[in-house]
Amino acid sequence: MTTGKRSTDAELVLWRIGEVAKLTGVTTRTLRYWEELGLLRPTNHSQSGERLYVGTDLARVGRIRKLQELLGLSLAEVQTVLGTEAVDVLDRIHSEIDAGNLSPSRRRELLDEAMKANDELLVLRLDDTLSRIHTFRDERAAIAIRLVESRAQLDLEVQTDLGHR
Repeated sequence: MTTGKRSTDAELVLWRIGEVAKLTGVTTRTLRYWEELGLLRPTNHSQSGERLYVGTDLARVGRIRKLQELLGLSLAEVQTVLGTEAVDVLDRIHSEIDAGNLSPSRRRELLDEAMKANDELLVLRLDDTLSRIHTFRDERAAIAIRLVESRAQLDLEVQTDLGHR
């Protein structure tokens, strides 16, 4: 076992929490918080209790950040998306493909499985999230209209008060 660097393909590469923070651009505090929420779990711990992560853990950090930054999802929504079986299936498939030396027929099976899992993720999670985002946007737009109308009414009242002086 090594930490922070690759030695041989047969040897598992493990990163400490500080290394993961540097590699992914998040703080160690964020990583610990995500662990508390159940979004990210270290793959292993050292004998001294230090958190140790593997490549798939780093990929998960990247996925969490993308869901937050690109889609604007809250951590609760990220947890919902990442909690689906489809995400686990996609991770497993990705790991198997990365391991290499697959026959074309096995790669085809994996790609079919990945397409099915991806479609499930889109339909079950993202479509629902997008629907909620649109509903929220429509509610905010209605509030904006009411605020503008209230402001216009106040402008009329101020003008009326100034005219009576």
